[in-house]
Amino acid sequence: MASQNPVDNTSAPGKTKWDRVQEMDEFRLLILAKKEFVIPATVFFVVYYFLLPILVGYAPALMSRKVWGAVNWAYLFALSQFFVAWAIAFLYVNAAKTFDKYGAHILETLKKEGYDDRQDGKEGL
Repeated sequence: MASQNPVDNTSAPGKTKWDRVQEMDEFRLLILAKKEFVIPATVFFVVYYFLLPILVGYAPALMSRKVWGAVNWAYLFALSQFFVAWAIAFLYVNAAKTFDKYGAHILETLKKEGYDDRQDGKEGL
């Protein structure tokens, strides 16, 4: 006779919600999706950030060339770093929508398996 227990057979007694989350393919996909965004974005920003002092040190003639009035390429490059940071933040907000979908699916799966909201006396995960 089939069991009426909402917790599926992969959940061993005493297994915490976090143990179950770590086993889920959706969680692995969530971590992979985050890594695919965060690592390249971080590498790009760090390289872009350190490019200014490198160019000022190794190509001072280029960076001191006037563009408009007293504004030179070094000033424009420094100003562009603000816009690049904002652009990365905007892209992350858009990417986070995908992360949220993974998270919602994980929570939905946990509820279907019978893990309640207050397991171990703590709310959430």
